[in-house]
Amino acid sequence: MSDERFEIPKEMRSMAEASFEQARKTFEKFLANAEATAGSIEERGATVRAGAKDISAKAIAYAEKNVQASLDYAQSLLHAKDLPEVMRLHSEYVTTQMRALAEQASEMGQIMGKAAIEAAQPKH
Repeated sequence: MSDERFEIPKEMRSMAEASFEQARKTFEKFLANAEATAGSIEERGATVRAGAKDISAKAIAYAEKNVQASLDYAQSLLHAKDLPEVMRLHSEYVTTQMRALAEQASEMGQIMGKAAIEAAQPKH
C-alpha cells in the first residue's frame, strides 16, 4: 500500500468551495429573514413574543444541525480514497441538505403562521 494520500483535484475543491459558499449565503439569508420576521412579530405584543422566541429557538437549532452536517461532510471528504467516493459523498451531502432545508423551511413557515394567527386574535 502506498503512503500517498488521495489529493482532491483542483476542480473538485473549487466545486466544494462553491457549494459551501452557496450554502453559507443561503443560510445567512434565512437567518436574516428569520430575525426580521421575529423582530416584526415581537412588536405586536406579549402573546406574539412567545412565537418570536419559538422562531429564534428553531433558527438556532437549524443552524447547529446544518453546521454539524457540514463539518461531518468535510470530515468524510478527508477520508475519501478516490474521486468516485468524493463524488458519492458530495451527492449524498447535497441531497440530504436540500431535504433538510426544505423541511426546515416548512417547519419555520408553520411556526410563523401560528404566531401570525395568534397575533391577529382579539385580546380578551
